[in-house]
Amino acid sequence: MVAALERRYPPAWAEQWDRVGLVLGEPAAVVRRVACVVDVVAETVAEALTAEADLIVAHHPLLLRGVSSVAPTTYKGRIVHDLIRADVALYVAHTNADVADPGVSDALAARFGLTGLRPLHRPAPGSPAEGEGRGIGRIGELPTPMTLAELTRHAAAVLPATAWGVRAAGDPRRLVRTLAVSGGSGDSFLAEATAAGVDAYLTADLRHHPAGEHLAAGGPALLDAAHWATERPWLDDLAAHLRAEFGVETLVSDLDTDPWTLHAAAPALDDKELHREG
Repeated sequence: MVAALERRYPPAWAEQWDRVGLVLGEPAAVVRRVACVVDVVAETVAEALTAEADLIVAHHPLLLRGVSSVAPTTYKGRIVHDLIRADVALYVAHTNADVADPGVSDALAARFGLTGLRPLHRPAPGSPAEGEGRGIGRIGELPTPMTLAELTRHAAAVLPATAWGVRAAGDPRRLVRTLAVSGGSGDSFLAEATAAGVDAYLTADLRHHPAGEHLAAGGPALLDAAHWATERPWLDDLAAHLRAEFGVETLVSDLDTDPWTLHAAAPALDDKELHREG
């Protein structure tokens, strides 16, 4: 199973700072049930153990940064001990799954029915990930043009529900035909979205100053969703691939691991106020 995952998401495609591949587990152990999760946290681990999973495949690394101890008195150490004690393996596919085709952003693009997909940010020439269709993010055409206000409501409906929801920046009446999407933190690709000439760009973790400067320079409208919500769709594709190739049972975690738990919206502005504010 590790070999199959690494054919689909080669570790060499990951960013140099990333930590992907087999984290825990005996290579010869038999796998009958796989839990697919975005985050390796106490709650998703407990869910996998309750389901009697033999393997967890996660998007975000548990041990991205160096640690000096995995003692059970530490948060990550407790998770490591619980997994080893239960004989549950852990495998991570992160930026190598982001750049893959199909990958994380393909699953996100499918939620919007985008067609004519192409990468938003292509790998550097000569890099291991270079290849037709591969790259971070996707650009495509919406089935039906929508105003930014309509697209924002649509995004909130088709993405997994979170307290964060979806917020947008730009003229609510702007018509959107072409949409760029990037699962996870994507404000480092604002320039690519502008250069691509898309009408709007949906990603997560947009920051105040980069977003404001992007809009002031005439860039496309922005939609900012919860990080977890933009990557959760990929789990369905991952699970389907594992079932098709190995016939294993799969559990796709719908536990919302977004850290934000409350959202209070400001009173809605009417059209007159929107015009005045705009």
